[in-house]
Amino acid sequence: MSHILSQRWLLSRRHFLRGLGATVALPLLDAMTPLRAAAAVAKPRRSVFVYIPNGVNGMTWQVTKPGRGYEFSPALKALEAHREELTIFSGLHHPNGLGQAHVCADTWLTGAKIDAQSARQYNNTISCDQVMAEVTSEHTRFGSLELSISSGTGQPNNSSTLAFSHDGVPLPAEENPRNVFDRLFGEAAGGAASQRAALNKRRSVLDAVLDEAKSLRTALGTDDRTKLDEYLHSVRDVEQRTERLDAWLDVPKPKVDAAPFHRNVSKAQAGEYYRTMYDLIVLALRTDTTRVVTYMSGSEGNGLAIPEIGITQSRHQLSHHNGDVEVLGRLAKSDAFIMQQFAYFLDKLKTETDGGEPLLDRTMVLFGSGMSYGHSHSNSNLPILLAGGRGLGLKHGQHIDYNQPFVPSYNLDYDEWRSLCGRPKDEKARLSNVMLTMIQKMEVNTEKFVDSLGPVSELI
Repeated sequence: MSHILSQRWLLSRRHFLRGLGATVALPLLDAMTPLRAAAAVAKPRRSVFVYIPNGVNGMTWQVTKPGRGYEFSPALKALEAHREELTIFSGLHHPNGLGQAHVCADTWLTGAKIDAQSARQYNNTISCDQVMAEVTSEHTRFGSLELSISSGTGQPNNSSTLAFSHDGVPLPAEENPRNVFDRLFGEAAGGAASQRAALNKRRSVLDAVLDEAKSLRTALGTDDRTKLDEYLHSVRDVEQRTERLDAWLDVPKPKVDAAPFHRNVSKAQAGEYYRTMYDLIVLALRTDTTRVVTYMSGSEGNGLAIPEIGITQSRHQLSHHNGDVEVLGRLAKSDAFIMQQFAYFLDKLKTETDGGEPLLDRTMVLFGSGMSYGHSHSNSNLPILLAGGRGLGLKHGQHIDYNQPFVPSYNLDYDEWRSLCGRPKDEKARLSNVMLTMIQKMEVNTEKFVDSLGPVSELI
């Protein structure tokens, strides 16, 4: 397939340059390399990030034995078949996330400090996935794929996307499976010529913005120049994305079956909706359309009810249980259902192959929440697990428990759960350490991500 793609690239590049009078050169992509070099291209490395909102019922989620040979908790039971392909964490936190409420999703992949309680300007930073995308985007049609329960970006402190650009600008997500499929694999009306004309219009607008900004910059003070430079970085980011889209216009999209994604998949059937979105992710990875995906399966204010198992409350409503045994039971049931859908995703990744090995072995999947105890918005002992990536050098089959030795054994009653989610037991147990491990496995050359202290040695 790579040889065919290389031949098409070389031909389309010549035709495109002739059409422009050789005045514009396409960027050199891996697909343009000579056939003799194609075999030397490294195997793809991929990462997926899946978010659940409002924490969990820790009394049925918490795994009680560290290391290997642990027993899966009731909420995680569906993952047992993947024991050797995943690691469960306890005790992780984001230092900057402590005491936060509905801003948890905004900072889950950034680790940024956002003061959601004040009137100060909202400032986020680059998310983990986009650090990776800056390296992988040159190889794929789409640098990254953003999926969510709600389209767009949401609003500051209550985002509906997990992905944030180099300047902390939220990247819009898509919620409709059909729209996602058409964007990834559909053919636009008018073909490549029409799309290129639209991109040329975008270039004209961007050029005008940049020209005006340059003339304006000399008349600004220091603070305003800094703000303008941040804005211009975002404009240049759009410019780069435009060039990438243009470069891929003459490369045919993969031919895949549209039928499963052109159905009307209602969110009222939560399980079918989740599985369809997971199918889309697998398809995007399998075709190497992208190598970085974020999926917000629910926001803090918008988590699906699950009527097929008798849960009519939203996840946000369930999280404010005030210790009510019946509501906690429904939250536990919701947790187990969500993990069943996630197990389906891992099953699909394991079934699909990539160069003779399971797609799961070439794909790291981080699953979890930025909140632990939803009733009082606590942010320690986050529910986090990492699956896949064994072909990238990750070691699994363990429960890494940073609550040890501070909590020698678990009672798992309501009071202990609340206590576990209060202050971190181990200040060094940072979620950013896990993210740094993933970033390095994606072959990004960095020794630090936000407040990380180093990669997780038990994983590598």
